[in-house]
Amino acid sequence: MTPEAIYSILLRANATTDCETFDGHVLACVFSAGVAEVQDGGSFTDALGICGTALRHSIGKYFPGTLEQLEAFDLDKEPVIEDDERCLRELLWRFRTAPSPLNSLLSSLVSRRATRPNHLWQDIGLCDRSELSRLMQRHFSLLAQRNNQDMKWKKFFYRMICREDGFRMCTAPTCSECSDFPSCFGDETGESLLARARHRLETPRLNSIEDALSL
Repeated sequence: MTPEAIYSILLRANATTDCETFDGHVLACVFSAGVAEVQDGGSFTDALGICGTALRHSIGKYFPGTLEQLEAFDLDKEPVIEDDERCLRELLWRFRTAPSPLNSLLSSLVSRRATRPNHLWQDIGLCDRSELSRLMQRHFSLLAQRNNQDMKWKKFFYRMICREDGFRMCTAPTCSECSDFPSCFGDETGESLLARARHRLETPRLNSIEDALSL
């Protein structure tokens, strides 16, 4: 089953809960991005950064009736939380807009996806960066207010962590004088992770058609 198909199933299931529409979309995106990662090898718990018990609870709460479909992705492996991720999880947890179960869950999910190599909005599975900004404003509003120069979120997170630990990441006195300015504030466009996964799945089929035409 494709990540996009999983997204549709999860979104329909979430619509039966009292979860807000945008929040349901975000959760379905994260879980679908996790599925895409599992299909490349690994476990669902490792992709999302939460243990099996918490994962099963979240599925039951936000995606009722979908546990059977998700069981195939290994829901029981214990994820390893490295120090950097733990620091980010604690930062997000402390800056939650409200101490709700959903905000606490998102603290863990966003922290794990932030360890992946793409733009954060891509690794969460969102459609574009504006959705990530909306997520942050909604669920981590105090952090969103501090990122008033619209720095890339991964850069901003780790700058906040370093500042709290008494470190200074940058040698330049201001961002405008820094030679690495594009690295922190540059373009964050690109293809969504779910679209990329779909294209990857379609490629073998397209190749087979091309091969057939060449016979």
